[in-house]
Amino acid sequence: MATARPARHTVSVLAYPGMSVFETGIVTEVFGLPRPEFDRAWYDVTLCAEQPGPVPVIGGASLHTPHGLDAFARASTVIVPGVSDVTAGLSPDVAAALQLAHQRGARVMSICSGAFALAAAGLLDGRRATTHWRYADLLRRRFPAVEVDPDVLYIDLGDVLTSAGSAAGLDLCLHVIRQDHGATIANAVARRLVTQPHRDGGQAQFIEAPMNTIADDDAVARSLDWALARLDQPITVETLADCARMSPRTYLRHFARATGTSPIRWLINQRVQASLALLETMDASIEQIGRAVGFDSPITYRHHFSRAMRTSPAAYRRAFRTDGTSASRTGAPASGSTARRVGRVS
Repeated sequence: MATARPARHTVSVLAYPGMSVFETGIVTEVFGLPRPEFDRAWYDVTLCAEQPGPVPVIGGASLHTPHGLDAFARASTVIVPGVSDVTAGLSPDVAAALQLAHQRGARVMSICSGAFALAAAGLLDGRRATTHWRYADLLRRRFPAVEVDPDVLYIDLGDVLTSAGSAAGLDLCLHVIRQDHGATIANAVARRLVTQPHRDGGQAQFIEAPMNTIADDDAVARSLDWALARLDQPITVETLADCARMSPRTYLRHFARATGTSPIRWLINQRVQASLALLETMDASIEQIGRAVGFDSPITYRHHFSRAMRTSPAAYRRAFRTDGTSASRTGAPASGSTARRVGRVS
């Protein structure tokens, strides 16, 4: 008798008049495209609207969906990809659908200004949340019970997840894949999207920051490629600067402009990220894995891993093993040690 394939994880996305299709496109690209190469149950995405039928979107086009709020509230993950007016109230029917989904144990997510919808539904009261930096003060004023953090790319509270500006929704969606399927698959999806699997830092570094055209960015990029191929080796600012053919002082200046962080913090983050797939797939000890990605001691590895991932290497391994014992998600939060994630390395 053939073994039944596991059920696909359902994802519903709210469509609303006046929406930008960019945020919705992020969700459908990450979760909606079939991924047969992974040989596992993927996601089943449904676009839903308060009133089924044509939904006018920015640009004079319309999106047509036969699915209403009943389908929206039934999904394992429900996503609000922004709101058309951050000063307007929320439809009582949409608020009720969000509350019902949350009560059922669904994972509720917002992208950019979608946090206003979650706040209006009462899902963020007394809790941390983020939104686009331009709207952070307004979110705080309109919903004083919400603890607004404007300095992160996303916040994961387990049952409710919020992200910053539109592109940060991509970071959050990749984070969700990492939770559901592990770092190896999340990294593979990121490669297909030609984006980073994990961005270091928060959105504060992008607030009203001038765009710089730096002739030496290519040299910095070459030094990063060089370092990524040698994470297991000692790497200093001096060796990176030599690779870029710059003085250390000049290199630090160009590096900060190109990446928004320092070489040491960048290296730490890359080493932590490189260790995730090893924790998922290898039986080597925590100490051996730490050495394999360039940490000089187990204590240093555990310290930086815990700061970056908000859990320990051992707890991450227990949650995300790919030998058939990895954690699966059907709407309920992950284990306590891994459920709370923030998109920032502090």
